[in-house]
Amino acid sequence: MKHIKYLILLLGVLPILGACEGGAEEQVDPMEEKKKVLPIIGNRDIQYTTVNGKEIVDTIYNTIPTFTYLNQDSVMMTSKDFEGKIKVVDFFFTYCPSICPPMTAQMRRLNMKTKDISKHLEFLSFSIDPENDTPTRLREYIKEKEINATNWNFFTGDEAATHRLAKKFFNGAERNELVPGGFGHTPYFILVDKEGYPRGIYNGTLPEEVDQLEKDIRKLLKLEYKVK
Repeated sequence: MKHIKYLILLLGVLPILGACEGGAEEQVDPMEEKKKVLPIIGNRDIQYTTVNGKEIVDTIYNTIPTFTYLNQDSVMMTSKDFEGKIKVVDFFFTYCPSICPPMTAQMRRLNMKTKDISKHLEFLSFSIDPENDTPTRLREYIKEKEINATNWNFFTGDEAATHRLAKKFFNGAERNELVPGGFGHTPYFILVDKEGYPRGIYNGTLPEEVDQLEKDIRKLLKLEYKVK
């Protein structure tokens, strides 16, 4: 009889134990989940905090810098206008005779190939030669290159500030009278996620790298943002 009572008591406790175990959920680090899809690139800071006498180490990933620029339609836009969108960023100038034509051709190709996801995606091209690249000139350039600028903004602003901004986007830009066009710059397209974290660097003159960029955009949308 004692054994039966003990068994009944034990059976009554087991569901309680099971409920306690089932309620304990492991905390998921959202940044670690992001990195499983695509790496987060760029500088990061280490932050130390103390919780209940225990030192906690946290990695703080840097987002892209804020900006305010005039676009091809003479509309002043800021980085806030593109929050919640995946972004592809590059730096160019319209009179560039060397790497800019293939860069623009590849960006245009990418723009056309991603029409089906255009509501999730923005293309941002910053001119490093604002003296010549006025909004009027940018509109002419868009027409010359037969670009659909529905989700593609071409920006013009302060030259020195733009060259500094390029560095923060993992590009280089400077005046150089020894190179064709008078400006030297790098050809990289930068992939930025919806939260502003840089996720990839691609050579914008190479079709195979731009193809990989398209794959990574779709990967982000499918695996990280659950867009079918």
